Amino acid sequence: MVRVRHYLMCRPDYFAVTYAINPWMDPEAGADRDVAIRQWEALKAVYEDLGHRVDLIDPIEGLPDMVFAANGAVVVDGKVYGARFAHAEREPEGPAYREWFRRNGFSQIKEPEHVNEGEGDFLVLDDVILAGTGFRTRPAAHHEAQEFFGRPVVTLRLVNPRYYHLDTALFPLDGRNVAYYPGAFSPGSRAVLERMFPDAVIASADDAAVLGLNAVSDGRHVVMNAEASGLALELKRRGYEVIPVDLSELRKSGGGPKCCTLEVRS
Repeated sequence: MVRVRHYLMCRPDYFAVTYAINPWMDPEAGADRDVAIRQWEALKAVYEDLGHRVDLIDPIEGLPDMVFAANGAVVVDGKVYGARFAHAEREPEGPAYREWFRRNGFSQIKEPEHVNEGEGDFLVLDDVILAGTGFRTRPAAHHEAQEFFGRPVVTLRLVNPRYYHLDTALFPLDGRNVAYYPGAFSPGSRAVLERMFPDAVIASADDAAVLGLNAVSDGRHVVMNAEASGLALELKRRGYEVIPVDLSELRKSGGGPKCCTLEVRS
């Protein structure tokens, strides 16, 4: 039986592409907010149809990337490690997410000393937390998170700017295995992944390029971008039920299903 997950999301009421802080963003091309809202609503409905709990944080005008809730924190065993964003455009999101957790009864909330972008760069498995660095989250934050959570944190270095967060290049299939794109990682980090996950699902460059790895798995169902057809076939071959979604408008800011989804582990 699939465990019911608890997700925090933020409706993209103020979504726009007005600045560029990653290679996906083109302010001249912009984005269609109404389309983004419809796509986001469909993603939320998928989670609810699967029986998962979805809570919402109120969006804040002037924070167009607040829809990417995964970046707002990491939550393990009811403990909240807050985010500290690398770019000034997103800096106010960190306090906003910490305040949501305070108002909702979470007492162990860590205000971070070091730059980190939440579940964008921290992905939680049963016995280890995988942590990305290279573009946003600093290695010092990996140590800070390990001390706070009391769980081992493994550092992985990202080297391709299109995969600026770990969650654009890797996602946990369940508590013990992952899918990832080797081309996003340094040689040493690829070797670590090969050693830790010899049975991992390896994504192609084409599937990574449509953010196919920015996916959410509950251990049985994988919610992922519809364009990543090759990855979807391999996941089905492995026994997973793939649920394709269209988040093409949000991808204009470099986001996909996982970016929109912060898991609250209590």
